[in-house]
Amino acid sequence: MKSFLLCYITDRRQLRLVSLASVIRETLRAGVDMVQIREKDLASRELMALVEGALSVTSEPGKGSASVIVNDRLDVALAAGAKGVHLGTQSMPVQVVRRLAPRPFVIGVSCHSLGEAMSAESGGADYLVLGPIFETPSKLGYGPPLGLDMLRSVTSRIRIPVLALGGITVERIRPCWEAGASGIAGIRIFQECESVQERVRELRAQGG
Repeated sequence: MKSFLLCYITDRRQLRLVSLASVIRETLRAGVDMVQIREKDLASRELMALVEGALSVTSEPGKGSASVIVNDRLDVALAAGAKGVHLGTQSMPVQVVRRLAPRPFVIGVSCHSLGEAMSAESGGADYLVLGPIFETPSKLGYGPPLGLDMLRSVTSRIRIPVLALGGITVERIRPCWEAGASGIAGIRIFQECESVQERVRELRAQGG
């Protein structure tokens, strides 16, 4: 495992001039550790094609360590041969998913409090995404950000990796790392940059 994990969460609705498939390819080739395909409204056939396209990149020389994770759709993740699934607050309980898909299948869980984090870990999750840590436009309706103190509180109690989410910028990588985060997850930080390869280099330089 790299010292600081980078997870790209997809959102094709925020893309304008490029296809999501091309951004996924570019991001994987740039060296992120995980791509969470989070396209909740896609039909199964379209989602499957997107996942399979991402997996084809991970089979390229030197890219085999990257993980393709499917948001919520356990059926698609298993059928496509993805490395895991990411569960939200309305998804199946992590305990149920773990029974259906034993390790090494990876299960990630979105959490917004210490209690949720502890429950996810005890249920068999492999990693957590905690957020929003900082203020971010997509989460304004969910109340104030959790902040670095909450991140520090969770990471001090949780043994599995915790990825910080929400309002992440290059300048905020170091504070998240110092608060105990094992990495970061984000959408805009990867989708809104001139060069994904340069962005990944910047993030690697700050974390770990």
